[in-house]
Amino acid sequence: MNVLVSGSKGFIGSALVAKLTSDGHTVHPLVRADSSKGPADQSSTSSAPGSGSPARAILDVAGRRIDASALPGGSLSGIDVVFHLSGEPITPWRWSPAKRERIRSSRVVTTDIVARAVAATPEQPTLIAASAIGYYGSRGDEMLDEQSPSGSGTLADICRAWEAATKPASDAGARVVHVRTGVVLGPGGGSLKIQLPLFKAGLGGRLGSGQQWTSWISLDDEVGALIHAARDKSISGPCNATAPNPARNSEFTAALAALVHRPAVFAVPRAALDLLMGGETTSEVICASQRVQPSVLEQSGYVFAHPDLGDALAAAV
Repeated sequence: MNVLVSGSKGFIGSALVAKLTSDGHTVHPLVRADSSKGPADQSSTSSAPGSGSPARAILDVAGRRIDASALPGGSLSGIDVVFHLSGEPITPWRWSPAKRERIRSSRVVTTDIVARAVAATPEQPTLIAASAIGYYGSRGDEMLDEQSPSGSGTLADICRAWEAATKPASDAGARVVHVRTGVVLGPGGGSLKIQLPLFKAGLGGRLGSGQQWTSWISLDDEVGALIHAARDKSISGPCNATAPNPARNSEFTAALAALVHRPAVFAVPRAALDLLMGGETTSEVICASQRVQPSVLEQSGYVFAHPDLGDALAAAV
């Protein structure tokens, strides 16, 4: 396949690019234009002639367009799949109004630009668009799958707008998949980048009551799910990228502590989390309870490399 990937330098995107490249696909990065440069000065985001590197496309947010002139054929016509993964990280924890707006606009605005570019392409590529299980809000012990309604809160509102921004592409007839990702467990990034040093130091412990559900997925399976969604034409619309065995926070804590051979006797009270992280972040990220099932992946025949938490943590650590 010829593939275009935004967020190709991120935690998930870099792993996806490595897997696609090793499997023999041609990957073209979709990089955001540097706002400090003029439209004609994009040399740092273009492949040098004869370098052997795949050509890049430019996501020009200010101009609300994609510059695909450097791609083969000068357009998206030769692209089979667009993976749109970029977005402002939801950390650091406490959200200022400016941070909250960056989280939203970096997803919604860029997705609208990508979707309109896909819609305008005669031979439309498949659009695999990132989303998140924040779509469901915090739902306690309720079992959630792709048919479950959206929840409430800032992240649920953002996810609804994020997914709705793909409408120009789907209205034009393109196949669009919204990959609703859970907590990704992998080396060097994601939540473990913060948690692992604490647990290795013997400072790990449950958060709040510890009864909240964590819907996780290994980095290998996140990449596998993205590629599976791209290749299986029966999949469209929402697709949960979570392992089939979510865990309570207390179970997750115990498993990670056991893996690094350290005790996990500490518990961080909810009030302390509210004070340190902010009430909104605590409610929607730290102590959110989301018990999500990957029904679409399972029904389409995807086989998880790491269906069990212990195996996924071992692979990540």
